[in-house]
Order: sequence, then C-alpha cells, then structure tokens
Amino acid sequence: MTTTRLSRRAFLKTGAAGGLLCLSFALQESGRFAQAAEAAPAIPSPNAFIRIERDGSVTIVSNKSEMGQGIYTSLAMLIAEELECDWNRVKVVSAPLGAIYGHTVFHIQLTGGSTSTISSYDQYRKIGAAARDMLIAAAAQRWRVPATQCRAENGRVFNNANAASLGFGELSEAAAKLPVPDTIALKPRHRWKLLGTRVHRLDGPEKLDGRAQFAIDVRLPGMLTALILRCPSYGGKPKHFNADAARAVPGVKAVFAVSNGVAVLADGFWPAKKARDLLQAEWEPGPNGGLDSTTLRDEYRALAARPGQVYRRAGDAEAALKGAAKKLDAWYEVPYLAHSPMEPLNCVVWLKPDGIEIWSGTQSQTIDAGLAAGMAGLKPEQVTLHTTLLGGGFGRRAVPVGSDSLREAVEVAKRHGQGVPIKLVWTRDDDLAGAYYRPMWLDRVRGGIDARGKPVAWLQTGVGQSIIAGTPFESALVKDGIDATSVEGTVGMAYAVPALQLDLHTPKSALPVLWWRSVGHSHSAFSKECFIDELALLARQDPVAYRLALLSGAPREQGVLREAARMAGWGRKLPKGHGLGVAVHPSFGSYIGQVVEVSVKGKQLKVEHVWCAVDCGVVINPDQVAAQMQGGIVFALSAALFGEITFKDGAVEQKNFDGYPLVRMFQAPKVDVSILASEEAPGGTGEPGGAPTAAALANAIHAASGKRLRALPLSRHGYVAV
Repeated sequence: MTTTRLSRRAFLKTGAAGGLLCLSFALQESGRFAQAAEAAPAIPSPNAFIRIERDGSVTIVSNKSEMGQGIYTSLAMLIAEELECDWNRVKVVSAPLGAIYGHTVFHIQLTGGSTSTISSYDQYRKIGAAARDMLIAAAAQRWRVPATQCRAENGRVFNNANAASLGFGELSEAAAKLPVPDTIALKPRHRWKLLGTRVHRLDGPEKLDGRAQFAIDVRLPGMLTALILRCPSYGGKPKHFNADAARAVPGVKAVFAVSNGVAVLADGFWPAKKARDLLQAEWEPGPNGGLDSTTLRDEYRALAARPGQVYRRAGDAEAALKGAAKKLDAWYEVPYLAHSPMEPLNCVVWLKPDGIEIWSGTQSQTIDAGLAAGMAGLKPEQVTLHTTLLGGGFGRRAVPVGSDSLREAVEVAKRHGQGVPIKLVWTRDDDLAGAYYRPMWLDRVRGGIDARGKPVAWLQTGVGQSIIAGTPFESALVKDGIDATSVEGTVGMAYAVPALQLDLHTPKSALPVLWWRSVGHSHSAFSKECFIDELALLARQDPVAYRLALLSGAPREQGVLREAARMAGWGRKLPKGHGLGVAVHPSFGSYIGQVVEVSVKGKQLKVEHVWCAVDCGVVINPDQVAAQMQGGIVFALSAALFGEITFKDGAVEQKNFDGYPLVRMFQAPKVDVSILASEEAPGGTGEPGGAPTAAALANAIHAASGKRLRALPLSRHGYVAV
C-alpha cells in the first residue's frame, strides 16, 4: 500500500488496513495536523533514522510504537538489510515528535491497523539503501576512486581493487554531510541475507531482565502519583464528596474534584490507592446511568428484524430467497469487550513554565501531543513526548480524540500547579470500567440454497455502534449512515453468491467505543464464517469443499484454506466428543485459514489444537509472523470463551480478571502456524490471526456436539474451558 489517498469506494471494497486506515482521510480533510501531514520525501534523510557511532554501532529510530508486536526488530531488519551493517551491533530507539516520522499513509505518527510493515516496508529499505550509498560515497571520496569500485558489507566499506576497507564508524561523520541520493537501488530478494530469516527480537533481553521501561515504570524527582475515583456509570460527574479520611492517609498531598471524578495525589501508588478507597462520593450518573445489557440486546434484536441502510447489493436477494429450496435464518451476537492490556493505562506529565514533557506508551503521538498542547495552551513545539514501550495496546492506546489517561493527567497537573511531575495511573478495575470498548454487535443473516446446495441468496442486517461517529472524523468517514469500520469483512466478502443484500443499523449511544484487535473483522468473520458453515451443512456438503467451490475467484483464500485443512488432517477419524471446525478470512492485507479441534464432554470444553495458515505476502521475520498468529488466536479465544462486558444500572458488572478472565496456560491449545510463500506486498499480521478464530471454534463445537452456538462468549451457555 503506497498511495497516500484512497477513495472511500476503494476502502469499502478492500478494507485492507482495518479501522485505523480511516484516520488518513479525516486528517487530510480536516487539516488539523497540517504540519505533521506534510508529504514525506521519496527518500527521507537517513540522518533522522540512523545513527552510526564512531565504534561502528548502529542505532535505528523507530517511527512505530513497540507494544509487543516486534516492530522494533522488523524495522531494524529492513534498514540493516540494505545498509549492510553488523546486525549484532544494532539497537533501536523510539522516534521523537516530528513530521519526518509520520506514517506514510496516515501522515501522522501513529501505530495501528496492522499497517506498520505495510507502510514502512519500502520507506525503511530506501532509508537503509540511501545511507549505504552515502557511506560508500564517503569512502570513495577518501580513496579518490569511483563509488562503483566500492561495496558495503558487515559494517565496512571495501575497495574492490585492493584490500583496503573502512568501518562505518570512520565514515559516518563525512557521510552525514553528503546529499541524500535521488535514486537508490534496492537489493533483489535473492541477495537478502537478513530479511526472511528467523531473527531474535532486539527488545527481548531487556524485557527478560527488567531493564525495559514502560510508562508505568517512569520515576522522576519529586513525582506524585494520581488516581481518580470515577462515577460507576461512564460520563457521570461528582455531586458531593467527603475526603476527610482520604486526606489523613500518610503520603497524601491533595484531594480535589476534576471533570470526571475526584483526584487523589500522593507520593506513591499505594497511599493514593488507599486514600481513594476511603473517599465517599455522591454522583450525577450522566447519560449512561440507565444502561442495561439485557434491554440493549432486546433493542438490537428489534432493529435487526427489519432492513437497515444498504451498503452492498447484488441481484434481488429477497426474491431469490423466496425461491430457495432450503432456507436458513440465523442471529449472531457478540458483546462489548475490553482491550485489557497487561499494562493498564497510565501517563506521566511534567507541566513547566515553558512547555510540557510527557512519558507515554501511546499508539498516536501526533494526536496526543495536539491534545496536550491544546489543554495546556501551548504551541506544538513546546510539547516533548517520550514514547516508552507499551505493555499491550490492541487499539486502546490510539483514542482518536486523544488519550483519556493523558487528558486526565494534564488536567490534574494544571489543577495542582506547574513544576511537579504527575504520574496518572489506572488500576485494572478502572480499565474494565473505563469505556472505549469493542462494540456489542448483532447480525441477522438469512440465506437460501438451491437443489444442488449452492447458495442463491444472502441477506445480512448488522446492528452496532459506529466507532467513528462522535469523533472529528465522522464527516469524512461515515457516509450515508455507513461507517467503513462497521462493515469491513462483509462488504468485500468473496463467496460467490448471486444475490446479496447487506445492510446496517447504527444505534447511537453515549458509551464510547473503539477499535479492538481486528476491529470490524472481530464480529464480521464470526457471522460470515459460521453462516457459510451452516449453509454447507444444510446442503449436506463438506465445509472445506463447500468453501473452496465458492472461492474460485479468491486464490489466496483458497490457498490458506487448503493449507489449514492439510495441516489438521481434515476428514480424519476423530475420537468421540471431538470435532474440527474451519474458518477462512482476509483482513489487513493478509489471508488466514484456521482449523480448530475441540473436545466436548457435557459442558466441559477443551480447545485441543489450532492450525493456522497465513499468507501475508513478503515475510520479514517468520518468527514474528508466527508469534502474532499465536498471540491473536489466544487473544480471540479469551474473548470467545469468556469475554463479556455487561451493564446494570449504568455500571460495568465485571470488576477484574475474576469476572473478565483470559485464557490461562492450562486452557491454551497447541497452535501450529504455516506461512505460505508469497511474492505479494507485505500484509499486516498484528490483527488478522484472531479474526476467524471464534467462528472456527463455534463450528468445531457443532461438529463435536451437534450444538450450534451463535452468541458469544461460550461461558454464557454454561461451557467451562478445561
């Protein structure tokens, strides 16, 4: 993906980069980040991305946030391959704020939508190649020979006419002064030494021995820790509060009201937490005070009973359905979900007379810096933002109107006064009750097959909140009532069905929602792949063969489907109570086929094995691709088995991991990953792996037990994962 603009029609058709791709359109149209949105040169200055020390060690600057996905290593590999440096002497640091570090699609500093490799593949290779050519030119000038007589290899430049060589460290100062070449030659794939190999992650050692610094680890002289007591219903405000007991806790420095609650400032986390627990508050519940999951579910079902705004149509689906030999009417439901990253939200801000300094594990540097500048009344150049490592993100650290933890931290700092660093920390309870969830979603799908079992009609009505509505990007991205992130995964469905009608209801709510790992694909893959499985069984045909026949125009989907089936030994005889389920789904420029094996005994469910085939185009590091598939699968299994945020009287009923569990080690299946060889451009891998998992799991349960489960999580039906 190399274009900087993409038509809405093309976006709806491909959905390639997921929900976050939408930001590029809104930012270009709004002009709010004009400085950051300046188009980057074809070959950015290597001096901004590569630092070569006199000893020959190389520091590479990453313009993407590292949140466990391994992007520090991938970006470094792209540069190192072309630079011809010594890989054992490479390290990576996070980029400062700067227009040159903008995303090549979004044109702001942002990490998300599984676009990091997609956007940086050409950019970082060109940066490495340009730096290589500049080092060669510097050596050639010193030797007074043509540059064509020189070559770079393993951190040195060699004179091909003799045995002379110079280390990169000896040449770096002179090379940095040379102009960036207008054209460069990238290495052909057959000459790659590093790319495509299994390289250990550069951030691994420091995470193992504890040297790695996340924002929650930041310690500054005189720093105070802030916790906020918030209303049980999102958006509520404090009416009255009693802080006498809280102020008496040793270490507490201040207690005061803020816009969304009551802040406690103390000289450490535990005194702040103890004091917050002693606060007594009376609340104005706000617009979500009456929110109830059961009532909301009933409202969604009423909406799904009638067509909404059509976003894809082919033929006359209603007429085709009437003439079908067999018909099926199914309702699929998924709940609100929290992102629940291991490191809860937090932020450190230091408000000074001449600016503000921020330490944050953020996915959206430009947006957050703009938020801080606006709140503090500062110019953009007065904001310094240090991007730390992120203890997980999954979209939660990329709020399109700016980080809520940063917003709170700046407000507390302004209220307390300049000169004191403030660390704002959320607890796990805060995280689960803090809103910005994956939307609850309901799909009603009706379909019919002819006498030979082929589908003749597919009618789907989706109901769910828009992620974009209510943000600055709504006018650019929600057209005719359709949010592109709501329909990705269905709008481009590749199954050959002659008559289609896909439509959408978008109910409004004061509860904010946000992209969650795999975004719209997290619900669309579930409904699509469960329904096609049900059609196959209605036709009394094998689910894999049925899909293959309907995907004749989608060779990459066929490829991963065949490979996943081969890996799992599809069609083999299984023990009693075991079942295999299959799903295939493209997203973020990659194609995933999965087979899940389960065993079911009464209400005891064990996910035995998951086989995953992935076609993600050119592979930078196979280990990281496999790790992202494994991580995405386990993430999706946690949601499918247990994940559910529910509301009663406006309050979230799940308080911590006891009510919102994740898959534990004894419950985790064996996961095998097969990466298909491909010459295609790189696709994303952070999110696609989990998209088809819930459907494959539900299909496997039906194969094992004969029970068709259409509502997630499975714990709602009494199933216990063992």
